[in-house]
Amino acid sequence: MRFMVIVKATKASEAGVLPDEKLLTDMGKFNEELVKAGVMLAGEGLHPSSKGARVRFSGGKRTVIDGPFAETKELVAGFWLWQCKSKEEAVEWLKRAPFDGGTEVEIRQVFEPDDFGPALTPELREQEERLRAQSAAKK
Repeated sequence: MRFMVIVKATKASEAGVLPDEKLLTDMGKFNEELVKAGVMLAGEGLHPSSKGARVRFSGGKRTVIDGPFAETKELVAGFWLWQCKSKEEAVEWLKRAPFDGGTEVEIRQVFEPDDFGPALTPELREQEERLRAQSAAKK
């Protein structure tokens, strides 16, 4: 099972305050453990929402809204993509992360092709697999 581990934004992260050397070192060690255990597939920090944009869809209309966005508690500061046997395993790994100071992190399971049932026809499944292979080949 794959899980997206979502690190919520804080006032500091939205102000563009970068982590100090100690946190970067501790996070590097934690990420190393994740990689050695075969858990970490990807992980990145994100720039503040002031450098981002949203696109709102309404019928055929597309509206672009430039950041920053007001509700810090609803924003994402970074993420990991993990491969774990269960949500419980992901939670156990996350408990070891070097966070403090009220950081909030959310774990969400990523959909797999079988989760879509018969709506994902053999043709759509083949298209999905082909696109993933093409994307991986470009890296």
